[in-house]
Amino acid sequence: MHRQFSKYFPLFFSLIIVGFTSNAQTIDSSKTIPDTLLFRIQKAQSVITEVNAANKKGYQLELYRNSINEVKQTINPLQQDFSRKGREIDQKNLQSYELILKDATDRLTRLRNNLIKSSNELQRMSGQIVALSNDTVLRVSNTGDAEKLLYQQQLSEIKLRLQQTGEATGKNLDEVGRLLADVSALDIAVNDLKTQVAERLQQSGKVALGREVPYIWDTSWLTKTDGGFWSNLRASYLGQKQILSYFVDSTWDKRLLSIFFAIAFFIWVHRNFKLSQRAAVRRKIGVLTFSYLKPFPVLATVIVALNIIPLFETGAPSLYIELLQLLLLLAITIHLRKILPSKQLFSWLKLITAYALLVVISSISADGLILRLALLGLNIYFIYMGVRLLPKMRLQQFPKKYTKLVLLIFIGFNALALLLNVFGRLSLAKSFALTGVIGLVQLVGLAVFVQLVLDALELQLKISSCSKGFFSRVEHNRTRASSKKALWWLAAVIWVMVFLINMNLTSGTMIFFEAVLAKQRTFGSIHFTLGNILFFLLIIYLANKLQKNVPVIFGEGNLSYEGQVEQKSSKVALIRLIIIVLAFLLAVTASGLPMDRVTVVLGALGVGIGLGMQNIVNNFVSGIILIFERPFRIGDFVELADKKGRVKDIGIRSSKLLTQQGSEVIIPNGDLLSGRLVNWTLNHDYVKTELIFKVNAETDLDLLNKIIKEQVENTSHVMDRLQTEILINGILANAIEIKVLAWVESIYVEPVFKSELMMSLLKQFKKVGITVM
Repeated sequence: MHRQFSKYFPLFFSLIIVGFTSNAQTIDSSKTIPDTLLFRIQKAQSVITEVNAANKKGYQLELYRNSINEVKQTINPLQQDFSRKGREIDQKNLQSYELILKDATDRLTRLRNNLIKSSNELQRMSGQIVALSNDTVLRVSNTGDAEKLLYQQQLSEIKLRLQQTGEATGKNLDEVGRLLADVSALDIAVNDLKTQVAERLQQSGKVALGREVPYIWDTSWLTKTDGGFWSNLRASYLGQKQILSYFVDSTWDKRLLSIFFAIAFFIWVHRNFKLSQRAAVRRKIGVLTFSYLKPFPVLATVIVALNIIPLFETGAPSLYIELLQLLLLLAITIHLRKILPSKQLFSWLKLITAYALLVVISSISADGLILRLALLGLNIYFIYMGVRLLPKMRLQQFPKKYTKLVLLIFIGFNALALLLNVFGRLSLAKSFALTGVIGLVQLVGLAVFVQLVLDALELQLKISSCSKGFFSRVEHNRTRASSKKALWWLAAVIWVMVFLINMNLTSGTMIFFEAVLAKQRTFGSIHFTLGNILFFLLIIYLANKLQKNVPVIFGEGNLSYEGQVEQKSSKVALIRLIIIVLAFLLAVTASGLPMDRVTVVLGALGVGIGLGMQNIVNNFVSGIILIFERPFRIGDFVELADKKGRVKDIGIRSSKLLTQQGSEVIIPNGDLLSGRLVNWTLNHDYVKTELIFKVNAETDLDLLNKIIKEQVENTSHVMDRLQTEILINGILANAIEIKVLAWVESIYVEPVFKSELMMSLLKQFKKVGITVM
């Protein structure tokens, strides 16, 4: 019996476990419906809250709507301009329209992408709302499931909220759809305008090269276009206003950069002038007076800002540059009105007036005889002025040849404008006249700009020389020459950029250089572009300049034997090494050269090192060891073989010693590390010096010792706390050799100490009758 029970015990136990499990599942199943219902209620509330929050934000629909309206307002004047019958649009305006339409296309593309993203998000959330609305578990039921009756109030609220949320989402989705339709319509309009601009540009290019208006003797007094002169003038004004307003509004961020640099210039100059008023500084540098620079440089800051704006706004319309130059001339006039003689000031004002008239006449799209004769009169006046200025105009800020070249362009372009006007090429005549005049007035503006910066630099050099600032470590004459040269190049770049803008060649020039620099080229299996090569060379050049000036940056300028001796614990060589390595890696990355090619080059370099560059590598490694081991520092007085001097520079391959004779000795780092180097100033500067001389054998040695001790104590640079030793170095037949050992404060003054001591000893020996042999 026991065996039979034990035989069926496992089966019996299994049935009990299954029964308990089944019972447990039955119990848990009673909680499945309310638990699932509660979970879905919570999920529905979370989705509704999320969708409502998104709908309240409006998906920036108001912002998108405003952006669409802005684009409409931008292109409306262009559409009106193109719709006028008989309206000839100037080529400069057409190119400005081209820039406006390009920017409008970019804005519409961004709007379309954002709206599509919003539409997709709204559709996703709308799908969630629909799915929750169709969920049978969330439906309100008055009969049936008792558990569902417990959540009836919450289900009713969810049903109402789902309905409201669905309506709000649908409205937003409809609004996004309407905005997308508006964007598409605007895109079609913009593309149509771009086509018209391209056709007009092509036509105007052909017309400008040919005869676009009648010869000057065949033209009418006013204008051939419909609407009359005043209507044409108003249309020109509105078109130019539209171009300027759009450009000023759309490029405010670029203008901030020029304003930032101008404010930095103001703070720099004003701060230095305040420092120069301090009594300690004034005693050293005196009262500072500059012709162009004032202690409160407001006008100088305006001049600087107006000169550098073209660097940041290369796509500016020509009228914008023309107005900037006019403002620049007015600022210069106010700034220099007390400096210029009255006769020169009067001529200057006449130039400004003539330039303003030229800007106004060139902005009017009319071809009447009156305007053409006015343009001819201005051309003749400018030619006359240029011929008079050519032999006598001098700008000290620029070489004579630059000034002469600009004057020749000024005369030549006005002469061409005169001829083009006479023979009916009116657009080219205006363009050449403006470009020539702006080239001259801009040269004057750049000359004032260069002088302002040079004066500010001179002020900084004087202040730094008193306060031992950064500029006190550099050679002033070299800094002045380098700065002036750099400003020449900057002025040349600005002048060329403005020249290209006025000739409407900016975009073509940029496209040309982009095509040349970005074109893929092949050399064997290596692919590269000229832009990458140029970038490579630029990085190497800048890194080379930087590593050469590392000592100045870290306060370790040129050493000499004059003044206070100061040892400097420098890591200049290590920093130079880091700069070179990082620059090389960055340059290789910028060049686009594959790293496997670089590995091949490094492998070939390794072979070269093994064959013939052992000494170079030895010196290179020795330089690194010298940096970390530090057997000497910059400024230490060292001796190696027959060479003595101060350490001027610790390079990567070699180091420089400045000898007491003023020569610089270049010693390979390998020799410094392997040779027997004596560092006289590693721990201290004082040194024991010796003086040997012979006196007569009959000399009173006690008196001699007394005189020597007195004179050593009275000599400058002697160390009083260390005892002077007077020794008999040898005895000869009729003489005694005396050795004097004294401690001197610094090895750098040892020759001065010995000279002063010997002169005083000779005087005392003569007084007491001691004969030096």
